[in-house]
Amino acid sequence: MSALGGRCAVVTGGATGIGLGITRRLLGDGARVLVAALTEGELKLGLGELAGLADREPAGFAGDLARPGVAEEMLQAAVGALGRVDILVNNAGGGVIRPTLEHTEETLQATISNNLWTTIRCTLAVLPRMVEQGYGRIINIGAESVRNGLVDHAIYNAAKGGVHGLTSGLAREFAGCGITVNTVAPSYVETPELGRALASGTIPDRLRQVTEEATGLIPMGRPGYVEDVAGMVAYLAREDSGFVTGQVLSVNGGSSMG
Repeated sequence: MSALGGRCAVVTGGATGIGLGITRRLLGDGARVLVAALTEGELKLGLGELAGLADREPAGFAGDLARPGVAEEMLQAAVGALGRVDILVNNAGGGVIRPTLEHTEETLQATISNNLWTTIRCTLAVLPRMVEQGYGRIINIGAESVRNGLVDHAIYNAAKGGVHGLTSGLAREFAGCGITVNTVAPSYVETPELGRALASGTIPDRLRQVTEEATGLIPMGRPGYVEDVAGMVAYLAREDSGFVTGQVLSVNGGSSMG
C-alpha cells in the first residue's frame, strides 16, 4: 500500500502555491484529498492543475475560512466527499508584507485573520472528529521569519508566531487521543506564481528587495521550493511520524540552526 493509502486529508489554501504542491504530494502518496480555496475561481483552476493525478479526483470547497462557521461547512463537505478526515493541513494564509508603520487597520486585520484565525477555526472544526476516531494528523504551515526576524514581516510574524504557539499547546492536550500536531516552518519559498512575477518584473521593488534578503540568509544559496515543504508535510502526515508532536520543523536551507 502507498504511504497514505486509505487516509483522507483536507488541505486549506490547497489550490495555489505551496498548498497546491502539498495537495499534489499527498495525492501522489495515495491520500484522498479535499482542496479548500478562498474562491470558486481559484478552486476551479487548482482542481484543473490536479486533474488526472490520482485514481479519485480531489474534492473541493470554496469559502473564507477566517469567518465563523465556514470551517464547519468545509468539514461537512469533506466528510460528505471523503467519509472522514485523518489529516488537516492548515496552509491557508498570506499576509500583507510591508514596513510595520505602513500597516493600516485593514491590513492588520487581514494578516491576522488569514493566518491565525483560519488555523484556529479549521482546527476547532476538525478536532472533535479526530478525537472520536482516535487518530489525527494536524500540520500547520508556519514561517521561518518568526525565528529570523525577516525585514517587513513583524505583523505577519505575530500571526504565524501564534500558529507556532498553538501547535505546542494542542499537541500536549491531545497527545493521548492519537493526534499529533506539528508546524512546518518554511524559509522564503519561490512558488511558481512568485517566480513568474519576479521574472516578469511586475513585483514592487521593495518586495523584490525582501526576497533577495531572504535568499541571502540561506546558506544553500537558493530559495525553498514548493516540493521541499510538501515533502516535510507528507512525512508528518504518515503513520510512521506518530512519535513526532508539538514540533516546529524548519525547512529553511540552514537559515537558522539549532
